[in-house]
Amino acid sequence: MTLFKTARPAFLLLTPCCLSIAVAFAIYEGVVIDRINLALIFLGALAAHISVNMLNEYHDYKTGLDFQTQRTAFSGGSGALPSAPEMAESVLFYGLLCLVFAALIGLYFLWKIGWGLLPVGLSGLLLVYFYSSQVVRRPLLCLLAPGLGFGPFMILGTYYILIGHYSFSVLMTSLIMLLVVSNLLLLNQFPDLEPDRAVGRLHVPILVGRKNAARVYVLFLVMAYVLLVLLVYLKLLPIYSVLGLFTLLLGVPTAFIVLRFYDDIASLMPALALNVAFTLSFPVLISMGLVWQRLLTF
Repeated sequence: MTLFKTARPAFLLLTPCCLSIAVAFAIYEGVVIDRINLALIFLGALAAHISVNMLNEYHDYKTGLDFQTQRTAFSGGSGALPSAPEMAESVLFYGLLCLVFAALIGLYFLWKIGWGLLPVGLSGLLLVYFYSSQVVRRPLLCLLAPGLGFGPFMILGTYYILIGHYSFSVLMTSLIMLLVVSNLLLLNQFPDLEPDRAVGRLHVPILVGRKNAARVYVLFLVMAYVLLVLLVYLKLLPIYSVLGLFTLLLGVPTAFIVLRFYDDIASLMPALALNVAFTLSFPVLISMGLVWQRLLTF
């Protein structure tokens, strides 16, 4: 049960949601998707996600952060290791094992599809390995790392495996997820600011304070919508991708709550919940738009 908790299963839904964009692009372009390749992509991406979660749980326990945070449904980790400290090394082992599994799937695709996957795949693996020990101490990288992992690295890598080449349209669309997923982790750092600072972490809320971090959150949110509309205007995304704009029903109230209650963690909790729903629904709605466009055009 401890191993299961440290994998943070409630957060793993983000992986298929982000993968859906690359799959939807393949469908939109009329590509016949190899189901075995798709299954391996999903398993590799999920293993990488589990790995970063478990390694983060291990580092939070070892640095003492687990004993200082006030856990919420969205922040503070699972709390599994403080209640089962004898499992710490097992969590580290299985976290690394998941990373090796993801790497082996990546090596298989390098052999089968081509070495063009190497820059994206290797960058993703390094990001997973160093996130909890190094990235969390570098504010700009800590801000962008989650978005890079679930945006350009995951989406571009998946598209390359399915299609055999990269695409400027897919790259630009993945930048939307860079902004959205980076915002997810940014907002989840608000409740843990003081404990994170105490153990040597240095992310944007610590560096500039919650008030300015709230402004960064809103800036990223606005940029995501501007980028979506711009890509549709430039025909890099089909018109039905504007389905993503329906997330304004979640994004706007989230932004207002963040700007008003950035320093009141109890009042900020609804924003964290809305932010999760927003982050998961944005890629799914864009993907639905791509598939819908294909169905209506052909």
